[in-house]
Amino acid sequence: MNNFSVHAKLVLVAAIWGLGWPAGRVVATELPPIGSAWIRYVMVVAMFLAYLKWSRQWVLPSRTQWKQVALIGLFSTFMYQSLFMYGMGYTAAGDASLMITFNPLFTAFLAVFFLDERLTWRLLTGLGLAATGVAVLFLASPNTEIPEIERWIGNAFIAGAALAWAGSTIVMKRVMTQTPDDATSPLSPLHLTVWSSVVGLLILSPWAGIEALDAEWTMPTAEAWLGIVFLAVFSTVLSYVWFAEGIRIIGAGPAAFYVYLVPPFGILGGWLLLGEQLGPSLMVAFSLIVGGVVLAQSKQKGTGQAS
Repeated sequence: MNNFSVHAKLVLVAAIWGLGWPAGRVVATELPPIGSAWIRYVMVVAMFLAYLKWSRQWVLPSRTQWKQVALIGLFSTFMYQSLFMYGMGYTAAGDASLMITFNPLFTAFLAVFFLDERLTWRLLTGLGLAATGVAVLFLASPNTEIPEIERWIGNAFIAGAALAWAGSTIVMKRVMTQTPDDATSPLSPLHLTVWSSVVGLLILSPWAGIEALDAEWTMPTAEAWLGIVFLAVFSTVLSYVWFAEGIRIIGAGPAAFYVYLVPPFGILGGWLLLGEQLGPSLMVAFSLIVGGVVLAQSKQKGTGQAS
């Protein structure tokens, strides 16, 4: 009970991240994808920098760390946000919230090649289960009011976003465990997130400018503006601070458990806010994908990862 407030915040984080999917759907159907991502990250970067200043945690990366941060910003901000916004312009929020759960599987798979981790039967079986869940989602989604080909395209974009985020996770794992010669310590997750957001915004800016020249801009509705503010303030800044606090107090494993609550909140949010459809296929897909993730991440007692 001493950590009740932490667990309560983590439940709220899962709910906020889940509701971020219908918010993204609203924004993506009204605004150009790169422009909306750029507006969001202008807000995010301003609030993150203000938070560093207010909390007296202002730490600049070294020259070598800036190169690493730039790579993370390319994957986690530029590529992820671009693919996320393009995807949400096509597919349903509930479908997308299930697709993004592929992130830890992609991370585990990339770790085999880039972090010399073992390719286990649990990882392969988990990947197979999750792929089956995705097939159910592709072929039997209840959101039939969206044309099938559009849902497939959108889901593919969201899968690409999950892969981009997995790539940034691999780089972050290296950066957080290595201290370059021109630095005194590794960068913390907070500083990696803040400075990679700054770099990602800089990468987004030229593309947003090019898109603005060709796009037919109209005044967004109040719902679209509310969606952008929600994604920036709550889904990015506040949720990250609370999630980082949860990792610090109760540990990474227990905190990560709450991520599995995101898809149910995303599905319910799409149903309540956007009128999306519910159906047994969503539960089947959720069970297969999350079951595959849990199996892939499980370890055999006493021997580390199972072979």
